[in-house]
Parts: sequence; structure tokens; C-alpha cells
Amino acid sequence: MSAQFHPKEDLVVSASMDQTVRVWDISGLRKGTPNTAPGTFDTFDNFSTVKYVLEGHDRGVNYAMFHPTLPLIVSAADDRQIKIWRMSETKAWEVDSCRGHFNNVSAALFHPKHELIVSCGEDKTIRVWDLAKRTAVQTFRREHDRFWALAAHPELNLFVAGRSPLISVR
Repeated sequence: MSAQFHPKEDLVVSASMDQTVRVWDISGLRKGTPNTAPGTFDTFDNFSTVKYVLEGHDRGVNYAMFHPTLPLIVSAADDRQIKIWRMSETKAWEVDSCRGHFNNVSAALFHPKHELIVSCGEDKTIRVWDLAKRTAVQTFRREHDRFWALAAHPELNLFVAGRSPLISVR
């Protein structure tokens, strides 16, 4: 459902409908393949290995991302939860969950400058969470919208949410 490069390491995090978050080691991409002809490309499978499989969501996972500076991952899923995971060099594990959405959580991301998580979902809300306390500090609700995607400006305290209006059929 989503994939993102680590900001500094040769890692990719992916979210899947199989209820897992996976961390992939992509250091093989640096080596390349000597037999690859110019203008062609190899598949991801030839250069990557699964480093961690994070299990803990009860339904499909829609989004996962790395923290910009800490060894953390955040994930958002159809089980209405946001999960926080920690990584070490040899393992990764679930730290905690943020609960409060009343429908599928479409996306969750770390604030680039503050210890906050921003999430959005099909419950017509965008929520801001305190990363340390795992509690919601603010909720924005749009009665006729579902939110599907989030992005943070890298320098400014700005976020954008992709939404779709609900359509009623009579």
C-alpha cells in the first residue's frame, strides 16, 4: 500500500494488506549488477532482503514511514490504529499504539520538527498525537470528507491532506 526510503540508511519500509509492515535492506542496490544492459532495469527483488517483518495490526496496513531522526516507524491501518515501532541493528518491535480513530486510518506521519504524529482516516478526521504520551492533542473534522493521504512540508509547519467528498446516491 505504501513504501518509503529511510532518510539516511539503505532501508525501505513498506505497508501491506497482509497486515504487516516490512523493513527491507536495499544495500544491494549500491552494488548493482554488472550484466544489466544500459537503459534496462532490474527488479527490487534482485537487490533487497527483508530485514524485519512487523506484525501487530489486525487488518491491512495502509501506510508506514520512518522517523526523520530516531529509530522509529509509524504505521496506519484498517484496524483503526496507529502503531509505533522501534528498530535496533538486530530487531524491531512494537512500542505502543494510538487509538481514537473510528474508521480505517489511511495515513500517519511523524512531524518533521516536533515530537508529534499526524494521522488521517475515513472517519472524516485529521488527528495530531503527542508522540511521547500517545494521546490525541487535536482533532480536525470535516463532516463530508474522508481523508486518504497526508504530506508534511520539510521546513514549514504545514501539512496537506488528500480528501474525497462522500457521494450520496438517491
